[in-house]
Amino acid sequence: MTDLSTLRFFRTPAHSCSYLEDRQASTLFVDPQAQLSPELYSELSLLGFRRSGNYLYRPHCDSCNACIPARVRVDDFHPRRRHRRILKNNADLAVNREPARFSRELYALYAAYINDRHGDGDMYPPSEEQFTNFLTCEWADTHFYGFRQQGKLVAVAVTDQLNDGLSAVYTFFDPTLPERSLGVMALLWQIEQCQRLQLPY
Repeated sequence: MTDLSTLRFFRTPAHSCSYLEDRQASTLFVDPQAQLSPELYSELSLLGFRRSGNYLYRPHCDSCNACIPARVRVDDFHPRRRHRRILKNNADLAVNREPARFSRELYALYAAYINDRHGDGDMYPPSEEQFTNFLTCEWADTHFYGFRQQGKLVAVAVTDQLNDGLSAVYTFFDPTLPERSLGVMALLWQIEQCQRLQLPY
């Protein structure tokens, strides 16, 4: 099993930044040949690494540090009026843990979300292969939390369990329900789930 002291990292050449126009970005990847585990992932998350598929990465730019990984201290989080309203508006949703793998139902919602929200980005057009490579993982403790309205899947929070918290990998939802603020709702639910699991982050 690989440990942090023997881990190798690879840095990408400069490429166009996805967030700031006219900026160049660089990304640091953990060696894709390394034997990764939830425990090592938890250590790397403290250093700002996130997961995409089976890969762990973090921004590593020469002249910019605008991308700051955020960790929410659960005990310090106090929902604002807007947050409480969003939770109340979605109190009718049932939450189930879905298998963390491809399914037609999950993909249909994912594709609708990408087509509506990211039609001009590098995630368009969506594909079944993209879904699997981006969201699933062979070595992480990954959960797909599905939010359902009267049985209909309306949102999915892809969540990794870490030693000290939950990592919000990605959320996709029904783009025809903007009044529900489903993306914010999913994050608020994950914070509540941390409280239920007695996790600090």
